[in-house]
This record gives sequence, C-alpha cells and structure tokens, in this order.
Amino acid sequence: MMLSATRYAVIGAGLIAVAYGLARFAFGLFVPPIRDSLGLSPSVMGLIGALPFVSFVLTSLFASAVVERLGARRAAMLAGGFAVAGLGLVSQSAGPGTLGAGVFLCGIATGMMMPALSLGNQAAVVPARQGRVNAIMNAGTGIGVAVSVPVTLLLTDAWRTAYMSFAVLAAAGVVVAWRWLPDNGRRAGETDQRPPLSREERRHLLRMSAFAAGMGFVSAVYWVFGPDMVVVLGGMPMTLTGWLWLVVGLVGVAGGIASELMDRFGAGCTQSAALIGLAVAMGLLMLAPGALPVALLSAGLFGFAYMTLTGVYLVSGIRLAPGRPALGAVVAFLAVAVGQALGSSLAGIVVDQIGYFNTFGGFVCACVVVAALFPWYPAVRQA
Repeated sequence: MMLSATRYAVIGAGLIAVAYGLARFAFGLFVPPIRDSLGLSPSVMGLIGALPFVSFVLTSLFASAVVERLGARRAAMLAGGFAVAGLGLVSQSAGPGTLGAGVFLCGIATGMMMPALSLGNQAAVVPARQGRVNAIMNAGTGIGVAVSVPVTLLLTDAWRTAYMSFAVLAAAGVVVAWRWLPDNGRRAGETDQRPPLSREERRHLLRMSAFAAGMGFVSAVYWVFGPDMVVVLGGMPMTLTGWLWLVVGLVGVAGGIASELMDRFGAGCTQSAALIGLAVAMGLLMLAPGALPVALLSAGLFGFAYMTLTGVYLVSGIRLAPGRPALGAVVAFLAVAVGQALGSSLAGIVVDQIGYFNTFGGFVCACVVVAALFPWYPAVRQA
C-alpha cells in the first residue's frame, strides 16, 4: 500500500509524539506531583525514572529482529499496546511497584515504535521522500513534549487524569497503525533475503554511532539540569521552567528539515553546525540563567538543534544500513540513549563538585570538540 509522503509523515509524527513525547519525556514533568501523591523519596523516584531507559535499551537490542519478523503494522500496534498498558498503569499507580512497571512498559513502546515506522516508510513512501519522512516523524517527539507541558500546567494536581488521557491517545494510535501502516516493510517483488552488512557498512555505522553517542552525552546536561540552573542560579520561579520545555518542543518540530539539510550541505557538516547550535544554547543558559527572554531563546535553539541532530543520525543510520531501516533506526537511537545515560550520570557528579556554571562550561567545550571532528563523520548517500 503506497501512501503519500505527507500522510505517512503526519501519521508517523503522531505515533512518535505518543511513544516518545507522552510515554517517555512527559514523566519528568509529572515527577513532583506523583512523588507527593504517592509519598515517594527522591531516591526512589530516581530509580523509577531510570527504568524507561533500561527498558528502552533492552528493547533496542532485539527491536530490529522483532520488527522485521512482525512487519511494520503489527510491530507499531505492539509498541502502541505497550504504551497503552504503561500509561494506564501509571494512571492507576498505588505505589512504586505499579509506577515502575508502568514506566518500564512505556520504555518498551519507545524502543520499538521508530524501527517499526522506519520499516513501514520503506514500503509505503517512494524512495526519494523517505529521508524527509523519517526526519519529520522524528520531530514528532517535539509535538509530544509541547502537548505534555500545558497538560502538566493544567492538570498538575490531577496527574492520574492526565495519564489516562495519554493512554486514550495511545489507544487511538493503535487504531491508526492498524488502519494505515503497511503490513510489512517490503515493496512488491522484494523477498525476505537480505545480504548481511558489509564490513565497510558496519564500520560506517560504528563511526556514526560514536558521533550520536557524543551528542547524547553533551546534550544530557541541558535535559537534566537546565531547569535546575535557571531556578538555582537565575532565581527564576519553578513554575516558569515548564515553558522552557514548551519552547523546546514547539521549535524542535522544525528539526524535521534535517534530511533536506543533509542532502544540501552533507551529513557531517549539518550535524557539526547543529552541535555548534547546541553549544550556543547551553552557553546562553549558562551566561544568563535569570533572563527569561535569553532562557527562551536558548530553549528554542536547543530544541531545533537537538531534533535536527537526532534526525541526522536517524536518516544516516537508515541510509548506512541499506535494506535494513529498522536496524539503522535502532543503532542511531541506542547510541544517543547510551550517551545521554553516561552524560547525565557524569553531570550529576560534576555539578555536586564544581557547580552548575562550571559544569555547563565543560559540556559546552566537549560539544565544540565533537563538532570539530566532523571530517570523520561517515559519508552518507543523498536521497
């Protein structure tokens, strides 16, 4: 079944908005009311907050094989089912056990959805438009984040209602996947026989993964400690930090042009320029944490740069693994996730030792170093 590139991109972005924005990133916004309601300590919430990452990584290890076996439609429906179950469990949580189980299931949904959509994109969209569609779908994360912020502000004391509404949206996504996604990721006349990746292809994927992990590492400090810094150093009211994420999400949608930028300027130069944008965003927040206009500018630049970068790595991974779009998507996002885990852990240790300002300064320098290595980014074919 052939779909227009626009229709598939819109469907995919919506499913990613649920699987990434609502099922994964929204949890951090609801931590304070959930913690107060269930009487959980910060250490327990920290452990629970790590579970989606654990399940995401575990799922990523076998997601490609599962998706290729089930086909795009059934794999996306399965991912949506995990999101429904996870979000529903969170909404009914009575303690750390059910809450942890819920966010763990949400991480599984996150790990499986993009590989499924990438496989379906191969069958449903003409090859010349596939890179653009993948980048637009990836930017759906920003839509989910943008939706979750006003919901958080409006339903701070009704987080169970918010999560139940998220579960309903996820259930609607399952229906959409059943109705519109192709059954498999092959075009007419193609077979299941796919040659193994060559040594050169594996080497290129490894180099791309190193850059993706580096980006995940340097961006982690902003995701984890950006709001804290504007409150602690800038004296900004905590209620305003949610608006930073709203701007991150809204402007991040523009990262859907990543594929066009890659085809025009090259993948290496595009990701290097976006990394410089990331460094500037972190530097702005570091230098003027108490100035709301500067903080909003920083958030917008960060959202655009981050979504552009994840789009570049997604499209690169898929193009570097010809015939295996699910594998390419898994490799790209797993590398980013591992880098973020390492970066957030190190940032937490360093903040305690040298403070927010110096920590952000160190990560800005690391970001510039990664950007400067762009000549070693693997050559990626154009659409």
